[in-house]
Amino acid sequence: MKKRIVVVGAGAVGGYVGSSLFHAGHDVTLVDPWPEHVETIRAHGMNLYGMTEAERKTVKVPAIHLTELQDLAKQRPIDIALISVKSFDTIWACQMIKQYLAPSGIVASMQNCVNEERVASVAGWGRTLGIIVGGGVGVDLYEPGHIRRGYAKRRQITSFYVGEPSGLITKRAQELAAIMDDCDTAKATDNLWGERWTKLCVNGMRNGVSAATGMGGNARDGHDAVRRVCIALGGEAVRVGQKLGYKLGLIGTLPPESLAKAMEGDKAAIAEIEKLLVGGTDEGVRAPWQRPSMAQDMAKGRRTEIQLMNGFIASEGARVGVAAPAHEMVTRQVLRVERGEIPPRPENVLVNS
Repeated sequence: MKKRIVVVGAGAVGGYVGSSLFHAGHDVTLVDPWPEHVETIRAHGMNLYGMTEAERKTVKVPAIHLTELQDLAKQRPIDIALISVKSFDTIWACQMIKQYLAPSGIVASMQNCVNEERVASVAGWGRTLGIIVGGGVGVDLYEPGHIRRGYAKRRQITSFYVGEPSGLITKRAQELAAIMDDCDTAKATDNLWGERWTKLCVNGMRNGVSAATGMGGNARDGHDAVRRVCIALGGEAVRVGQKLGYKLGLIGTLPPESLAKAMEGDKAAIAEIEKLLVGGTDEGVRAPWQRPSMAQDMAKGRRTEIQLMNGFIASEGARVGVAAPAHEMVTRQVLRVERGEIPPRPENVLVNS
């Protein structure tokens, strides 16, 4: 019998992954709090778009309103709950879905930020796994029932890392990775915390900057002064992660030590990182409209995850004695834009540059 999968939060990532898995033959149900989104999926299916025509599909994936979650009590228990809500909503989402889990059911955070502790505080560490969504997925829910992917789909690049908090490669982690591989390349990892912080480095140098400036990915990386801010953010995050003892991988395409040295003013490292960042605007890799998730939230007038992303990097740095002033600045500026005190513009992140 197929694993019963419920995705809590059918936004860009949850909707894309859940619909792709359903299209691949898995038993998937989407749960979302946005009524219009759910009704559009029910009436017309989830419309998925990519950078090639082959990725275009309409998927009639089952979708239910948050208020209908109680109906799950009458159905087969859930084997896998994928949590894909905003990080500040993690705990209530886990509390709601926990009661419908099978005895061996698991809860996996498929979110930005570091949420495994929040998941475990509700579901228990024995039920908790993590899924790191690679930066090369880059999806955008731009209208109800319509999700587009802003990066080229390349099977040679791992898009999902599935890991146990213990660091063990377990059978269930391998099984979940095999399921995720039907969406895009996935593998089980013995380095969940290192992979999670690596992704946090990527998000920390991109999401908040785009949210504060209103710039898409290509425009952000192509702006000389803003790009230097991104380098500072990435380097600070690397140094904090290293002090915390994490094993870091490539920050997107950037070697972590080179990124940190570039932040510290090493000329050779600056040249290396600049070349890689500017090269990242290749139109064959990233769509011109691609925007990080936080910039999408800002454009929609929604609360951002800035305090659990850049703010968390800064607070963890303070805890272990590594200064992260660029993250403090971006956190402050994004909150100002979020509150409507200032408009999004490049100057917002150049205040301390």
